[in-house]
Amino acid sequence: MTQILAISEHITTFRQVEEKLGLSLSDEPDFFLEWQEALPDLKTAERSRLDAVRKNYLYQISDGALLEETIKLVILSPLLELAGFYSTPYKFRAEVSVEIEALGDDDEVLRGRIDGLVLLEQLWIVVIESKKTTFDLEMALPQTLAYMAASPRPELPLYGMVANGSSYLFVKTLADSPKERLRQRYGVSDLFGTRSQSHNNLYEVLKILKHLGGLLT
Repeated sequence: MTQILAISEHITTFRQVEEKLGLSLSDEPDFFLEWQEALPDLKTAERSRLDAVRKNYLYQISDGALLEETIKLVILSPLLELAGFYSTPYKFRAEVSVEIEALGDDDEVLRGRIDGLVLLEQLWIVVIESKKTTFDLEMALPQTLAYMAASPRPELPLYGMVANGSSYLFVKTLADSPKERLRQRYGVSDLFGTRSQSHNNLYEVLKILKHLGGLLT
């Protein structure tokens, strides 16, 4: 009898990602270079806007943790707008339901809803509340990978951004071939923090989003 399992409850570790979904961390240094190479330059106006976004975020969080919807309004929406994701040819789907069969002898189907956005079926943007710490941000990656594993086109490079307002991580998954849907690799970027004092890391976040958006089109 097929078991219906919630992704949020049954995919919480990287070991489960590997054992149930067949995703393994790539050890190839050039597997995920898209967050580092060929990034576009930003205009002065874009940098100024990001400086204002950072300032607004730090002001809003000064009284305590922010809820997910506040993060979307204060920091995520301006990033997506500056990246050009609200105009043609980009299309979003929000609050997406996903389903994927798990590996193993047991008949298991994982189901869940992603609290974020999917761009052109290849870029997943997941937002969690800012009360989560940096460590928890990384702990959100297994579920993000599970959602991405449900893509109907696993042979294409898939990209994700996990954010909680204060920190950002990018991830890439890729199957070796269409026949290897349940045997995929993934790579993870460095961590970018909004509160960095030496440099506004939102510059890098926007550059990466723009570059990934360009790759999708």
